Amino acid sequence: MRVPLIRLQCGVNSYEWGKKGNDSAAARFAAATPSSDLSVQADTPYAELWMGTHPKNPSKELATGRSLQELLDDNQALLSQSVAAKYGANLPFLFKVLSINKALSIQAHPNKTLAEQLHARDAKNYPDDNHKPEMAIAITPFEGLCGFRPLAEIAQFLETVPPLRRLVGDEVAAEFVQLAKDGGEEGVTDTKKKALQKAFGGLMNASAEDVDKEMSQLAELAKQGAEFAGGGVSSTSGEVLSELVTRLHGDFGSDIGIFVLFFLNYVQLAPGEALFLVADDIHAYVSGDIIECMAASDNVVRAGLTPKFKDVETLVSMLTYNYAPIEEQKMTPADYPYAKLNREAYSAGSSTLLYDPPIEEFSVVRTVLRGGKATFDPLEGPSVVICTGGKGRIAVGPTSEEIAEGFVYFVGATAELVLEKTGDEELTTFRAFCEIDGDKGRL
Repeated sequence: MRVPLIRLQCGVNSYEWGKKGNDSAAARFAAATPSSDLSVQADTPYAELWMGTHPKNPSKELATGRSLQELLDDNQALLSQSVAAKYGANLPFLFKVLSINKALSIQAHPNKTLAEQLHARDAKNYPDDNHKPEMAIAITPFEGLCGFRPLAEIAQFLETVPPLRRLVGDEVAAEFVQLAKDGGEEGVTDTKKKALQKAFGGLMNASAEDVDKEMSQLAELAKQGAEFAGGGVSSTSGEVLSELVTRLHGDFGSDIGIFVLFFLNYVQLAPGEALFLVADDIHAYVSGDIIECMAASDNVVRAGLTPKFKDVETLVSMLTYNYAPIEEQKMTPADYPYAKLNREAYSAGSSTLLYDPPIEEFSVVRTVLRGGKATFDPLEGPSVVICTGGKGRIAVGPTSEEIAEGFVYFVGATAELVLEKTGDEELTTFRAFCEIDGDKGRL
């Protein structure tokens, strides 16, 4: 049986939307590994640090260079019997750090059944058959687009932004506005969902020529500033919309995705705030550094704000068309009951918070130690810990190692974990874990 504390070397992906050089948390964290051959270049965008066994960018044991997947193949007890029985010798989740300088694509992730169909039909663009629910937790101030706005807000934009109305289609837009004003049945209904799908589908199927024509007019209207889009709506001011349209137009030119922002909730997260995105829900990240955790998949259905493969037909047909104010789509973490803070940690105002989405593949604990140490009860399944700030020690039994910004460790099942702050700055870590029929943190 291997010692259940393994320091990992994790790779970073370079995409156009990433932050450049050392402005990218993903790049800094990747370069913190001593044997890393990464030399961070000031003019290169670094987008994603991957932590896990996904074959696209698998993590390795720092000491030996063996892949984490190989280690788990040979030591399935590190996963636990229940996790290995359900997921095989694979880590059920993929843990990431994203550093976003430029908006990611308008996208959604397929459910399990759709993922299997897409992979069978087009393995090049849909590389695996797994679903991809995901959670995002802000490390730095973050902004994004998440889920459909309340219908009344979309209707107001259709009335106050003529280029948007024309792309949706005047008749379809008028029907939608009337439905939103009439109200009808309270809550989300099939009738309202179908109207939303019809309006959104009208927009997404607009011709490139029409998008180019209307984009120039939208960019001109955005110069109105605070008065743009009739002054905006309750959740997004005209000033914010004006800046967003201008910024995205500068980054992407005439792109249908810029019009999509009038359909989606705009959200800003402070560090520690989070979103959970179920399969088949639309979203796009706009800026900031985040921790992201998801089922172990790389399936993305894209339809705007990207030079990559777009699949508009699949996106329009797959979405749930649920809609709600953004505050209802944020996650609220809870105190994590299976961590014991010593007296020094408690008196310094340290915290351990659990982000617990309604799925089995993963949960995440965020720990901030302003002094002292925290002792975590053994977990039934495996976990991965990354430090995003400060310095300290991480220990499992008699094995104790240094931990600092960018250090990543795999922790095997049934291991009691201890974190202790040793530096001047507060020690901040995120721990992703999986338990099957567990109590989210206790054997």
